Amino acid sequence: MDLKITPTPPAKKDYRIGIVGSGFIVSDCHLVSYRKAGFNPVAIASRTRENAAKTAARHNIAKVYDTYEQLLNDPTIEVLDIAVPPQNQLELIKAACARKTVKGILAQKPLGKNFAEAAEAVRLCEQAGVTLAVNQNMRYDQSVRAGKTLLENGTIGAPVFATIDMRGVPHLMPWQEELGWVTLRIMSIHHIDCLRYWFGDPERIYCSTRSDPRTKFEHTDGICSYILEYANGLRCVVIDDIWTGPAKEGCPSDISIQWRIEGLNGLAMGDIGWCKDPYTSPSSIRYAAKGDKSFTAPTWQESWFPDAFAGTMGQLLIALETKREPAISGRDNLKTMALVEAAYVSAAEHRAVAPSEILSPKK
Repeated sequence: MDLKITPTPPAKKDYRIGIVGSGFIVSDCHLVSYRKAGFNPVAIASRTRENAAKTAARHNIAKVYDTYEQLLNDPTIEVLDIAVPPQNQLELIKAACARKTVKGILAQKPLGKNFAEAAEAVRLCEQAGVTLAVNQNMRYDQSVRAGKTLLENGTIGAPVFATIDMRGVPHLMPWQEELGWVTLRIMSIHHIDCLRYWFGDPERIYCSTRSDPRTKFEHTDGICSYILEYANGLRCVVIDDIWTGPAKEGCPSDISIQWRIEGLNGLAMGDIGWCKDPYTSPSSIRYAAKGDKSFTAPTWQESWFPDAFAGTMGQLLIALETKREPAISGRDNLKTMALVEAAYVSAAEHRAVAPSEILSPKK
């Protein structure tokens, strides 16, 4: 069975891409994947020219700018790839839209500090005629895409119950302390978006959180659990546990991100390779349907990090060449942002929250 783990590539791969940012995610994921896919990154800028130059040298990028503004002023850049902290993202999108030089922007998740900033980014891009896509790259993890195929071709049947169980210790980025974020807008946003990719939009979310004993700065969203309720009866349960027991304090660890979809006709179980050692380990899947004598367990060489990043850039390039909405457009991503915001409200008020409360608040 073709599980369609590799997305259809764009026909036109030579759009001139300008990169904003030069951290790990750019140097070890975006650019590694873009070069493998045959994309065309031509310029880079970062907070420090030295870091930008180092990344440019590693990935053979011709132009290094001293500032973001210089890159934005380059009229030859067709696609802007933004990889900066979320509190700086809207300002860059605003500046790019004001210049109206780029055709498309690939923004990082989360699309701003909150739903209001995400909505403003979408408004600005639509007003300027700039195509906005969001780098929700877990949709391009190979096991996640295989799960989507099994849902679409009927192997699993109508979904009844699904789970994502993360027991992992993500590396905290320096800006997380400034924002007071630990999990919901960092890892949970991947899982919430992934559930939307598989099943569509839920009616409501119920979320409960507690602080993480390992994280020293003040926060509320350390360990998170939440339930997504769908109109057709489907229930999705997620545990995002970044504590995982004293895994970094001398206790043997048991680290994984596993997902499971149970349908009326079969079931599928995935194991995400991201938090393995090495981090580029391929994800895996096992699946079976009524009448099968055993599980099918295909294997592949690709992994979420870095290979999925060609998928998120590719969907933007396809949108530009076909003049259609990207698969993960900014407007679509507002529904993911609304669910994340609803999760914060739910945890604070101890009640289920419909995303419509965020998308269309009562005045």
